[in-house]
Amino acid sequence: MLTRRLASARRDPLTGLHTRAGWTSRAERLIGRHPETAAVLLVDLDHFKDLNDTHGHAAGDAALVATAERLRTWSSRLHGIAGRLGGDEFVAVVCHLPADGTAGLTAELHRPLPYRDTRLPLAASVGLCRVADLPLPVLTDALSAADNSMYLAKGHGRRGIHPGR
Repeated sequence: MLTRRLASARRDPLTGLHTRAGWTSRAERLIGRHPETAAVLLVDLDHFKDLNDTHGHAAGDAALVATAERLRTWSSRLHGIAGRLGGDEFVAVVCHLPADGTAGLTAELHRPLPYRDTRLPLAASVGLCRVADLPLPVLTDALSAADNSMYLAKGHGRRGIHPGR
């Protein structure tokens, strides 16, 4: 019973993604195994409060679930893992970032979401840190660099990715 409770505490109940605690240990292992090719991404939904205020919290939840599934699918194809930090913030680490970087992810995250009788506009800002660009391949440093990169993307009009380090 304790094992089940611990496992459920490491999963976000809405999206099914790993929480910060559950994601961190897995991300550190992936970075340790692939320090030359791993990349860390932070994803923040743009205008999420407006979506909630306009369409209601159920629509906001649907947007979070869709974002989580899109990020999970993309990162798993690249031998990675996704997590939800909380609110509208997500994180991923991938072992092998494709040559086009995160173009495929961006396209997926910006695809409108069919919801009831409308299509919800989705958009996200993504920060990226290639672990090999860091002096030491440490997750906390990669998260910090990806966070800085994400805020640069938001500063450039959102709906995009800033390559960061």
